[in-house]
Amino acid sequence: MPRTQEHAARYADALTALAAATHRPTNVVNIGGEYAIRVDFAFGMYVLATNTEHGLSSDPDARDIWLVRLFEQTSDDTTGDVELVRARHEWLADAFDLVIAELISTGKWISSDAMLHEIAPRPESPNDSDA
Repeated sequence: MPRTQEHAARYADALTALAAATHRPTNVVNIGGEYAIRVDFAFGMYVLATNTEHGLSSDPDARDIWLVRLFEQTSDDTTGDVELVRARHEWLADAFDLVIAELISTGKWISSDAMLHEIAPRPESPNDSDA
């Protein structure tokens, strides 16, 4: 029996936090029997967030570290989507921030009007707090 709604209720705070951090809608998805929080971006990129290596935990008392991975969709069904970067942190929003920082540092960051630079500052722009 699908447990998407159960996980959405259990992880409502995590869904809200990631939606606030990304300025995008978030959903719980079932991928091969494992559940994750998913956020879709421009250019076929998406984030999957889980609190275990094997999806979202069903244990309400689990104190696992968040794993956030950013993928790029491919048109090749034989190879699957490509994981670009990943990060772990005790807090979901911090794990997401680490993924964006890693994406920028690896040169895989794609600027676009669709992203509106709301997720992270442009790599070439100085931080306003540094002024």
